[in-house]
Amino acid sequence: MKILVLNGPNLNMLGIREPSLYGSQTYENLCKLIEEHCDDKNIDIEIYQSNHEGCLVDKIQQSYKTIDGIVINPAAYTHTSVALLDALKAVSIPAVEVHISDVSKREDFRQISFVRYYCEKTIAGKGFDGYIEAIDYLVDKYGVEQ
Repeated sequence: MKILVLNGPNLNMLGIREPSLYGSQTYENLCKLIEEHCDDKNIDIEIYQSNHEGCLVDKIQQSYKTIDGIVINPAAYTHTSVALLDALKAVSIPAVEVHISDVSKREDFRQISFVRYYCEKTIAGKGFDGYIEAIDYLVDKYGVEQ
């Protein structure tokens, strides 16, 4: 199974940006955790981060017929991007939405998630472990170990 882990704006600033919300570990720590987990389970993983909405849309579109599942943390684009929602709908790849913080306990505008209209599941407030849970969900539901 091949999974794309897609991260939106400012996630490259983990460890620097609001450590009280996101913790002190870096984006590199997150990538390493994901890669090690996937290596252990023989899952083919691709990790991509961009601060640009169009680049994220392009990556989703490029996943058509090449990726089996998507774990997406759209970050701020969660609350604003119909384009990401439309891209996910266009490729029809199973997807799980992930957020490091518990967005349900944050500002009112963070209660809106456009990608949630497509994603099968949302995992929020579990820190980096949310990514692992999302990957395992997709593998358990759709994949077989290679």
